[in-house]
Amino acid sequence: MADYREAPLASRPKTLDPNEYFNLSPNHRRSEEDRAALRANLKRQYQTQLNNPHRKELVEDPALTRWVYARANPYLTFKPTFKTSLMGAMFGVVPLFVLYYVFKTDRDRKEEQIKAGTLERKFSLSS
Repeated sequence: MADYREAPLASRPKTLDPNEYFNLSPNHRRSEEDRAALRANLKRQYQTQLNNPHRKELVEDPALTRWVYARANPYLTFKPTFKTSLMGAMFGVVPLFVLYYVFKTDRDRKEEQIKAGTLERKFSLSS
């Protein structure tokens, strides 16, 4: 931590902040220890259920259930931002206008060639 130099355009990561380690109140440390103990207890319970050789039922993993639910229902956790709106416009609306322009100009060019009589039709059905 002593030889860490901060990047000119980025702030110091929270994990390298000395105040995060040394200037904590006893209540904050106690609450972090309680959360860590709770996580360790849940992990131990899950591991004992998973590794039980005599189990008959399926072991539910709540984290996996939440992950599958979030993957199956992405719009409930979607937050519209400027970036997502811009990406939606770029991939949803702009290609429609580009394709319209390409087809319209090609059709107009062929129509002008037909009117002028300069279009050579390679695959003519009536010969």
